[in-house]
Amino acid sequence: MKNLVIVESPTKARTLSQFLGKDYQITASMGHVRDLPRGEFGVDVENSFAPKYVIPKEKIKSVNNLAREAAGADKLWLATDPDREGEAIAWNLLQVISVKGKVPTSPRLRGAGKSPNYSRVVFHEITKDAVMEAFEHPRKIDDDLVRAQQARRVLDRLVGYKLSPLLWKKVKSGLSAGRVQSVALRIVVDREREIEAFMPQEYWIIEAILESQSEKSKGKEFVATLIKVGQERAEVKNEKEAEKIVADFEKAQYKVAEVKTKDAKKNPSPPFTTSTLQQVASTKFGFSPKKTMRVAQDLYEQGLITYMRTDSVNLAPQAVEAARKYIGEVYGTKYLPAVPRKYKVKSRLAQEAHEAIRPTNIQVTSDKLQVTNSDHKKLYDLVWKRMVACQMAEAVVAETVVDVTATATGPVTTFPPASAQSSESSKPSQPSDSFALRAVRSPTSRATRDFPTYLLRATGQRVRFDGWYKVYEKPPIKEQLLPDLVKDENLDFIKVNSQQKFTEPPPRFTEATLIRELEKYGIGRPSTYAPTISTLYERIYIERVDGRKIAPTPIGKAAVDFLVANFGEIVDFSFTAEMENDLDRIAQGKLQMPDTMEKFWQPFEKLVEKVDQEAQKVKVEVEETEEKCEKCGKPMVIRYGKFGKFLACSGFPECKNTKTLAAPTGLTCPEDGGKIVVKRTKRGKSFWGCENYPECKYASWKKPSFATSDAKALDVKKASEGEPP
Repeated sequence: MKNLVIVESPTKARTLSQFLGKDYQITASMGHVRDLPRGEFGVDVENSFAPKYVIPKEKIKSVNNLAREAAGADKLWLATDPDREGEAIAWNLLQVISVKGKVPTSPRLRGAGKSPNYSRVVFHEITKDAVMEAFEHPRKIDDDLVRAQQARRVLDRLVGYKLSPLLWKKVKSGLSAGRVQSVALRIVVDREREIEAFMPQEYWIIEAILESQSEKSKGKEFVATLIKVGQERAEVKNEKEAEKIVADFEKAQYKVAEVKTKDAKKNPSPPFTTSTLQQVASTKFGFSPKKTMRVAQDLYEQGLITYMRTDSVNLAPQAVEAARKYIGEVYGTKYLPAVPRKYKVKSRLAQEAHEAIRPTNIQVTSDKLQVTNSDHKKLYDLVWKRMVACQMAEAVVAETVVDVTATATGPVTTFPPASAQSSESSKPSQPSDSFALRAVRSPTSRATRDFPTYLLRATGQRVRFDGWYKVYEKPPIKEQLLPDLVKDENLDFIKVNSQQKFTEPPPRFTEATLIRELEKYGIGRPSTYAPTISTLYERIYIERVDGRKIAPTPIGKAAVDFLVANFGEIVDFSFTAEMENDLDRIAQGKLQMPDTMEKFWQPFEKLVEKVDQEAQKVKVEVEETEEKCEKCGKPMVIRYGKFGKFLACSGFPECKNTKTLAAPTGLTCPEDGGKIVVKRTKRGKSFWGCENYPECKYASWKKPSFATSDAKALDVKKASEGEPP
């Protein structure tokens, strides 16, 4: 009996071939075999919003090959991924392949009138046990999951196909809108507007460096920070107030008011979900979400980790048992909690994949991994350590809080004698109302005031038992040790530090924090985070600034302004999250796809027509530069094109002069001493070149390394060798 097994990728096929016998031929579909057409709407609104699928030109050859292979098979096994996308791929494969006439072409399999000779097999890890278990317990295609995927695809097409032309017309040509991407962009733009509107407030931090007088702790200095003045919370708002407190600190007597020490139990984090893996990989390695998913996909298809698109933190009992056994053998029983740890999903929207991301074999550490790519080892090590740590005992950290009082040693003089008032350097600071200080003039032109009791606090922490910290090279906390102090102990004053600070605006998002924000609002799903952010970059809606920070471009701001003004509900967080809920209910068989689409489409279509007729065109702001156009003398401005920023004459359309906007690198050209900058070709490819081009024609496709002054040692491409334009 000949069995044909279809998966998505050649790598997955090779891994499966290790477990299945010679009677199984394994081939790859190379992803989706059908999709909505690129150049037309592709949705039959009048026929229950049925999608009009087509086979892309680049897929026709692959589909024909699959059909030929299926024609000679006795049984078809669909082993695509265990989520909505995988279910949709399997369903579409059935529609385009005929297996000896036994696979129906009807989209409603249950009403086909015959029993199709196929089986759907699902596994969340590509290991022998999991694969054999799946083949022993096959099922049919889950129609509800397929309809949920179709609903998502159709809904995205309804929004994108209708809104994108409006953006072209009302904002700028070449733009696009999307059900999820536009909401994600709004989050970025809203944060930028918060930052722009933020007004920093001055404040000061006052610290005293103190030392114990006891023999045991003599010589051990520690830092205590001012937290209270009298009974009020310390709010030092300006330098004048800070100087007054500094002067008091220099004359004060210090005593330990209270010492509190407690053991805090630090529990490990849950195993990874898609979003948390993307967040940690971004923070730790600088991986983009897209790169993280690409590397994770490779690890999954090689059978090294479980399926990487999941919002579940559940773990299979056998995986927990294997982890506990490993922990006991390698780290000792004291690192094992009494009972296995179980984690619950915080989000009520978690669905589909039944397990968190974990290694398939806990015995395989990253140093034993049979891969040469360092990125694969890094990500695998991240997953492996999180899995082991999540089943270990909690760490115990001793947390100490020491409160210190600073009180007067005698009367406090706030005004100098009249004879000294001519000295500019001895001018008094006026008492601060915020500290309720009272000053009374004496007949001798001196004033005394009450010295408030200042309360300072020092904190320390020390790891008493490392627990799950043991897995990591460094504990995730920094130890801060305090000397042994006791209540009522007098302290020696060493010095006082005062530091001016300003309140800071909310930070810009990074890719990691943007994913966390999307997840918090219930926007998108594990499979959509990476492509959503990639699309925002590709459309020049956002850009990277200051390393990993994300900022909206003027185009992004204009697009959001237009959408919020005219399609507020479409880019509303709660509305988008509710649509995700509806898709989940379709997947669960609780909602019908046509009803859901109709509820959205009717008011949306009318609104599109209204906005098309009435909305005004939105102007995209441009950023002026100090550079002058060499053709007409007008200022050059920064504009955005297909490949990012460029300089254009502000006199456009009369003057069409444009120039590449070069990004500085801090490197010096080895040929003429000019600055090396990053430029882009007309096709968008980056290269490194001298800012003095065309006088200096130094250029390189690779980032130069100037460890040597010998220019010949560099990978230099001259104009005669195909210099980048």
